[in-house]
Amino acid sequence: MFAAEKRSWWTLPALSIATFMLTAASIACGTTGSATRAVPGPGPGKIETPNATGFPSPPSGAVVFARQDGANAFALALTPKGRRLAIQASVVGPDGRGVAGLPLRFAISTAPGRIVRARGVACGLGCYAATAVTGAPRHVAVTIGGGSERTRFAFVLPRAWPPADATALVRRSGRVWRNLRTLVSHERLASDPRHALRAVYQMVAPDRFSYEIAGGAAAIVIGSRRWDRTSPTGSWQRSSQQPPLRQPAPFWSDVRDAHIVASPSVRGHRAWRITFFDPRTPAWFTVVLDRQSLRTLDLHMVTTAHFMHDVYGPFNQPLQLRPPG
Repeated sequence: MFAAEKRSWWTLPALSIATFMLTAASIACGTTGSATRAVPGPGPGKIETPNATGFPSPPSGAVVFARQDGANAFALALTPKGRRLAIQASVVGPDGRGVAGLPLRFAISTAPGRIVRARGVACGLGCYAATAVTGAPRHVAVTIGGGSERTRFAFVLPRAWPPADATALVRRSGRVWRNLRTLVSHERLASDPRHALRAVYQMVAPDRFSYEIAGGAAAIVIGSRRWDRTSPTGSWQRSSQQPPLRQPAPFWSDVRDAHIVASPSVRGHRAWRITFFDPRTPAWFTVVLDRQSLRTLDLHMVTTAHFMHDVYGPFNQPLQLRPPG
């Protein structure tokens, strides 16, 4: 089994078969640790739940953003508190635990044009917090490390502050996913800067899908049957698929801290860009939803050793999946 299974189940929270293989390749090459900094927390290499002390979940009600930082997952949570802004940065290493001991600084640009600076103070394993008087913030820059090992992330905030809640929109978009007849997805999935896969997925309701990794493995799943091959020239191997996988289905399992952070136009569609945290996976998501249909046009997912970008479409076009000839 390979990447497509992540669409309906996870062998560990937030970790797909593809990520296992990418992480294994990284370990073999000695690249899973951050090359510039990373003091992993204690404990075995496993993914913690958001309620565990080893996972730096964002506070409830925050506006969240996430990025890949080498082999680490970096997330920013901003919680409006009147004229004050509560800031939390989360850094999760490739072993699924928070990364401690990082020098971390925030620079917040405000509506009047001031820049307010604050230093992150440890608030747990992989958790760094600060509070600043900002009024309506416009931009947040985060600097991790120093010198040649410094990384900087910049986040543009919505002009309407605090931004509108989008929990209902994301939940409705999940129902749109489940009512699709067919869907095609183009995906890039990485575990660190050196290891990435590109794949094309085809999904046909209620339980058929295929994937083909560029230059790599492929599979066709039809109900309780599946066929896999390890390379474009390899022979197909038939096996059983139990249980059958419901397709199409959204990636997220739960929705928290969902907010509209932008209103872009994507491929001619007026859309909403929405960020949220999924505490059950756990993972951070950025999705672009078509305003009219609520179809997901684009998705970024950031979690342990799993940095994924999917572009979706066409939707509900004629598509047939058959056993290999």
